[in-house]
Amino acid sequence: MAPPDYGRSLTGFSVNLLSPDLPRALVFQRDVLQAEILHQDEDLLILRGYGSNWMVHADHTYDQHALLADTLAETRRGAGIELRLHGCDPDATAARAQQHGFKLLDGPRDQPDHGLREAHIIDADGYVWVPDVPFIEA
Repeated sequence: MAPPDYGRSLTGFSVNLLSPDLPRALVFQRDVLQAEILHQDEDLLILRGYGSNWMVHADHTYDQHALLADTLAETRRGAGIELRLHGCDPDATAARAQQHGFKLLDGPRDQPDHGLREAHIIDADGYVWVPDVPFIEA
């Protein structure tokens, strides 16, 4: 499935993890967690297990993303994880977050490679929440 189509198919809640060593992450996911590998390449693992799907991205896939620098700094709890809420309006959620004094790390913006419009918001504990909705390119 093409990445934008996969992005648009997501619902509910999912997690994106970043890894500096995707082959090693694969061993953990497959051999330790016994996750089913839905997709595997040098950039991305898409996994399924225990009623959920999740992804592990290679660090280099985030080289233009604010989350990578934040993750590599390792200065806060939750660095290197995205908690995604599919179907949650990123524009309205980002506005509410800013009204309550939470930090907007990135967006809201369209991510054509993902088929999603998303925002990255840091909560009071340092975790990055990503509300997203599908969008269709004009």
